[in-house]
Amino acid sequence: MDVTERAELVVVGFAVRTTNAEEMDPARAKLPTLWQRAGAPGAFAHVPGRLDENLYAVLTDYESDHNGAYTQIVGTGVRTVPRLPEGMVAVRVPAVQSLKLAARGPMPQSLVEAWQQVWKHTESGGTPSRAFTTDLEVHHPDGADLYIAV
Repeated sequence: MDVTERAELVVVGFAVRTTNAEEMDPARAKLPTLWQRAGAPGAFAHVPGRLDENLYAVLTDYESDHNGAYTQIVGTGVRTVPRLPEGMVAVRVPAVQSLKLAARGPMPQSLVEAWQQVWKHTESGGTPSRAFTTDLEVHHPDGADLYIAV
């Protein structure tokens, strides 16, 4: 894990509130439906001012730590906040120092393994410690990059 400065970003997309415990139970998991909706062909084609074709997952509004509730927004990066399409939200991802991890290989397994590294770092008291403010996943053709706020 490398420490890097993550640039500010605005993401427009779909949001859910969940916990890691809920996501471990297929009957209560909300993220698969969120990702299916966001990953549908053309899901963000009508959003003006898109930066690129990447999918961005913003994890924010942490209740406490990785055991508490959080909000995940999956969407597209934009230059400015447009008039929001129905059912979408906009979130500003502030510039912050972050731990950067690369998830490469078959998805979602490589992403799960990257998050397991983050949780191990957190639980072991690794430094720098997580801020639990706003984390970011950038999904691109080569895999995903995680930016964990510290």
